[in-house]
Amino acid sequence: MERTNHALTSAVLPTFYRLWFPSMIGLLALSTASIVDGLFIGNFVGARALAAVNLIIPFFGILFGTTFMLAMGGSVRAGKYIGEANYDGAAGIFSKTLLAVGMLAFVVTTLGILFETALLKALGGTDEILPLMQTYFRITLGFIWAQLLMVTMYFFVRVDGYPGLAAIALVIGSGINIGLDYLFIAHFEWGIAGAAWATGLSQALPLLVMCRYFFYKQRHLRFGLQRGRWKELFSSAFNGLSEFVNEISGSVIALILNWLFVLRFGVEGVAAITVLNYLLVIGMMMVFSIGDAGGVFVSQNYGARQLARIRQFLATSALNALAIAAVFIGLLLWQTETLVSAFLNADEVEVIALTTELIGWVWPVFVVNGLTMIVTSYLTALHQPVPSAIIALSRGLILPASLLLTFYFMFPQWPFIVALPIAEWLTFGLALVFLWRFFPREGLFERLDPKAESR
Repeated sequence: MERTNHALTSAVLPTFYRLWFPSMIGLLALSTASIVDGLFIGNFVGARALAAVNLIIPFFGILFGTTFMLAMGGSVRAGKYIGEANYDGAAGIFSKTLLAVGMLAFVVTTLGILFETALLKALGGTDEILPLMQTYFRITLGFIWAQLLMVTMYFFVRVDGYPGLAAIALVIGSGINIGLDYLFIAHFEWGIAGAAWATGLSQALPLLVMCRYFFYKQRHLRFGLQRGRWKELFSSAFNGLSEFVNEISGSVIALILNWLFVLRFGVEGVAAITVLNYLLVIGMMMVFSIGDAGGVFVSQNYGARQLARIRQFLATSALNALAIAAVFIGLLLWQTETLVSAFLNADEVEVIALTTELIGWVWPVFVVNGLTMIVTSYLTALHQPVPSAIIALSRGLILPASLLLTFYFMFPQWPFIVALPIAEWLTFGLALVFLWRFFPREGLFERLDPKAESR
């Protein structure tokens, strides 16, 4: 019996929550690996170890950006194929993406081993903090294959209609990470090495859970080595360019922020921006999950040519993003001390004070960042990688980098961190322009894909 495809046939509002809740839970669980590490490291190891982990984040950001580009672009292509009932095409892009990500993991692991010291110094490692960075890097590098494959499976399992399985796997990983962090860091006192082992194992074990998908008889995506048309992998990856830009840009901005905070505040400044980053990740994942759910819904309804459903989904997504923003901003402003103190010992007075000040400047980011992410995911689902990447590049790199450096060097009396909310609001204006151009109105499908209309 053919299973129901809720993205194409069920009412839009319940379908939104059917897609969004597992996505939100899964992405929050995925992001908690680093956040929970931060909680235990900050409380049981210290601010210096917290800074060491943060300095490595840009490397993994670039790596995951490449994986997101392949997985998001491939899953959107697969979703369009599923909407067209072209299940062989969907299985083909699934197989090629998995193989490409596996090869990426092998190459990166090899290069990381060969050029470890040079890489860590380029990330900002100084003599006093380099040994901590090396310990964390060596252990987590050994698990990178599992992390990348799990992320890839997450996107494809969801687009084939099994968001619950994807969410369960990531929640299991989060639970394992919390338990192992307590065991390795708090109980065994392994320090930063314990955090690395907990992170690695908590990513490898959920991959086994995700592989349960291969035993579902009604799945559409079947793995095979003989798939041909490898050129399609590059075109689908290009469609995921905005995800790559988001991650790469985030890594570059993290590097710039680390350097600027080291110059002005020392290692304590890096610890402060690390705590702020953990709080930002929580808020970002909640609104990113809405765009993530939109990628599944819009790509399939684009393939099935259901214009009205896409309009309804966009409106529902925007209202929920604004509601999340209101709640999260309220927590940041009225529970600041509670949130910051969760990551640091009470004696880290300077770091706590600096982090609290940073939150006071950065919170306007959350007013519009969810709406901007919805637009970029929508454009990606419509196979419009260039405008999506332009928004991502403006939001993640060009505007924040230029404004950060301008404020730091030309206006030293100003808090340079205000560059982030200013960049976010300017990008939101740009996103509205592209949304107007590609709004789901009559004639959009014919304009985007005229060959399909003539078939």
